[in-house]
Amino acid sequence: MTSTLQAAETTEAVKRPGRWLALGVLVLAVLLVAVDATVLGLATPYISEDLKPSGTQLLWIGDVYSFVIAGLLVSMGSLGDRIGRKRILLVGATAFGAISVVNAYAGTPEMMIAARALLGVAGATLMPATLALIRNLFHDPRERSLAVGIWGATASAGTAVGPIVGGFLLEHFWWGSVFLINLPVMAVLVLVGIKLLPESRTANPGPWDLVSVVLSLVGMIGVVYAIKEAATHGFGWSTLAAGLLGAAALYGFVRRQLRLPAPLLDMRLFRHRGFSGAVLADLLTILGLSGLVFFLSQYLQLVQGRGPFEAGLAELPAAVGAVVAGLAAGRAARRFSVRAVVSGGLAAIGAALAVLTVLGQSTGYPLLGAALLVVGVGAGFSFTVTADVILSSVPKEHAGSASAVSETAYELGAALGIAALGSIVTGVYRDFTGPTGTPAAAHESLGGAVESAAHMPAHSAEAMLEAARTSFVDGLALAAGAGAAVLLAAAVAAWFLLRGQNLEDSEPTHH
Repeated sequence: MTSTLQAAETTEAVKRPGRWLALGVLVLAVLLVAVDATVLGLATPYISEDLKPSGTQLLWIGDVYSFVIAGLLVSMGSLGDRIGRKRILLVGATAFGAISVVNAYAGTPEMMIAARALLGVAGATLMPATLALIRNLFHDPRERSLAVGIWGATASAGTAVGPIVGGFLLEHFWWGSVFLINLPVMAVLVLVGIKLLPESRTANPGPWDLVSVVLSLVGMIGVVYAIKEAATHGFGWSTLAAGLLGAAALYGFVRRQLRLPAPLLDMRLFRHRGFSGAVLADLLTILGLSGLVFFLSQYLQLVQGRGPFEAGLAELPAAVGAVVAGLAAGRAARRFSVRAVVSGGLAAIGAALAVLTVLGQSTGYPLLGAALLVVGVGAGFSFTVTADVILSSVPKEHAGSASAVSETAYELGAALGIAALGSIVTGVYRDFTGPTGTPAAAHESLGGAVESAAHMPAHSAEAMLEAARTSFVDGLALAAGAGAAVLLAAAVAAWFLLRGQNLEDSEPTHH
């Protein structure tokens, strides 16, 4: 009886006339998270000036959002599978909007850190739910490929729209306005989502295991924190302790999942070579890219002297490339092969990063713009196809967990990338030789050097800034080279791991 009902529901879902409109709602949620992830970088100088956080507090303001998201994605994906993906998406979106207001009006560094952490909790509910709902809305593999392409293209567009909208707001309003832009988007998402989104959940999910939730959270935060701390301050006992605690918690998490009758994350998903290959490709891609992206806006503003809005526009080719490639990716993977499109995309990003090793202070925009366009096209092809492979290689009832694994790989890759490649930039930068009287703050960051220059005699300030900028660009070129090596290695790994993977016949059949 149940299976007859489910079959009827499936046929109904295939014919569902509002599925493309429902996709529009899901895309708004993705836009919300993507924009929020990018605007903070632009607002940081203004927040520093206003709230006067210490160096450590500033790092936490930047990092705590991604720490919490990385720690909770798997748990929230699994919760959505249990209580309903539509429900968790709408509750998460409402919370995201409300907490954005707290972010905008935070009056102390501590309040800002707490607000960013709560925003991470809300953000962790949104991403896995959107992909899982796409898996349940679109049963035809070709339609689903296009839907995933639109989903990925929106995430890419969001990362570009963030700096442009953020730059415009920062030039005209106070820094809190960059958080308030979440409110209208959230309102539309919730009101339209209630009407259009179908509810979907796993039939017999079993209990939500709180011990697993804690192990996952402690594990991810411990590991990510240790990586970032080691990159910033080198290895200390506290960093080592955090890393070991995180690794032990993750080991405990995996052991527990293998024993539980209804695990939070079904570890057997990793036996599917396509699934594991796609997750690894995502992690390495973000690892190789994130360090560069993190420092590129500083390069455009502090080295080349562009305003926040102009710097946002300068990064636009990457988003344009990603949107166009994302929409064509499914068709390309069917025409050629999954591994050709993913490996080709990763190799293209690697080649573009290799070109950026020749970056100088006065590098013309055509070279930079062309490299960013290639990066965008490569990322659009590879991310869209890997997301499709991850979704289609697992049964429908595991869609939330699988999406969460994919997002966790993304967050972990970003943390590793900013830590590893960021430490290359910072390491090279710190060793610059400035004129006598160069303050210590100038050696901490390029932003610190620009600020210090305002309080120095004109000729000394000019000499110091020249040395600091040269050193920063040297570090950036070296990081681009390291990123290129990671991406080319990822392209080779994807070629072998995705062998024989095919989008159409990767739809699993379960009886």
